Amino acid sequence: MSQEWLFMSASELGRGIGLGEIDPVRLTETYLKAIDDHELRDRIYVRVTHDRARAEAKAAAARAQSGQRLGLLDGVPISWKDLFDTAGTETEAGTAYLKGRVPEHDAAVLNNATKAGLVCLGKTHMSELAFSGLGYNPVTETPPCVNDAEAVPGGSSSGAATSVAFGLAACGIGSDTGGSVRIPSAWNDLVGLKTTHGLLSLDGVVPLCETFDTVGPLCRTVEDAAHMLAALSGDPVADLTGAEISGRRFLVLNAIGMDDLRDDVRDGFEQAVAAIEAAGGIVERGDVPEVAEALPLSACLFTVDAYAQWQDVIEAEPELMFSEILERFRAGTDFSGIDYAKGWMKLRELRQGYLEKTAGYDAIIVPTSPIMPPNVERLAADHGYYVTENLLALRNTRIGNLMGLAGLSLPTAVPSVGIMLLGAPFEEARLLRLGAAVEKVLPRD
Repeated sequence: MSQEWLFMSASELGRGIGLGEIDPVRLTETYLKAIDDHELRDRIYVRVTHDRARAEAKAAAARAQSGQRLGLLDGVPISWKDLFDTAGTETEAGTAYLKGRVPEHDAAVLNNATKAGLVCLGKTHMSELAFSGLGYNPVTETPPCVNDAEAVPGGSSSGAATSVAFGLAACGIGSDTGGSVRIPSAWNDLVGLKTTHGLLSLDGVVPLCETFDTVGPLCRTVEDAAHMLAALSGDPVADLTGAEISGRRFLVLNAIGMDDLRDDVRDGFEQAVAAIEAAGGIVERGDVPEVAEALPLSACLFTVDAYAQWQDVIEAEPELMFSEILERFRAGTDFSGIDYAKGWMKLRELRQGYLEKTAGYDAIIVPTSPIMPPNVERLAADHGYYVTENLLALRNTRIGNLMGLAGLSLPTAVPSVGIMLLGAPFEEARLLRLGAAVEKVLPRD
């Protein structure tokens, strides 16, 4: 039975603990053994926090035995992307620049999760300083996609996704600046939640673009995402009971979200849309002009923010950084302070227009990523391929970041293809409820 735990949802494990059917200590030891014995251990985990995990599991077991559990996920083991500060444990954000960096305190969201009883299994690999949607990192490690051993897993939360997909964590916590939770979730057949910027604390999170960075879970079900959001925030869990899709209104973004789709992506997405319509959802197709106007602004806003954050560190030893990531950071020098200020002025105007035009819909829907996971060897050898695939991978997810939205990626019947729901800012509870309704009707492989 214990091996089956590795592929159960976090919520199922939590219910098992509550019923006395699963011992948190045994559960944690099952995960630790699976990690240590796995051939991909060092490609997924940067380091495993055995002592911390065992201590936290022992405390969870004591609470369960005394009837004092802290919530549904008390005693459930999860992983953390290696940009969340972990007291006494190296936090290096996938880069040689932070090698040996040991923070004194946990990140605020890790502290909240620990207070909710979650067990920290360890830190997972990621794209260098989180600045890529592909998950390829020749400086540290590149985990494989669960569906294609020769392909990248998506990034930048690459190890967060693969830790769950390969049964080495019940949930992974990642960050999303331009798609870094949702892309690896889609490519590894998981549920990924991008929270609204500002909803969850970034205290103790190694920054990329502080004006866009967000924190979110990569997990097996929408229910897991709802409970993890509550654990990370300390807020009540969204009510998903009785969620229905009939009468809900959806808009497919034609001009942007559906351009240049690979065949498998189109097939998986259209199957998902057909299932939504068959269940009574109302699906319209159209355009929101503000999206097309906003996307070009990312070239300035993301790179200037990122380079301002890291310029001094990078330029002191530029040879330490993967050349493709270095080029992305240095693109921030192409713009002036006036360009950046005008960009934000324009984006705030576009965000308001977007919200006005989409107010009548429950969610905007597009494929999570227009492409399938690219081949690792070709990315390493072909600069042009790397650039085009990285930009295409991030195109649809960036809509949510630029517009300041909440976003949810769900797996479809086609492996490595996700459908993304975009909802209004700070309406995560409504989005999760809608996502639970969609999840029930989607075909699965």
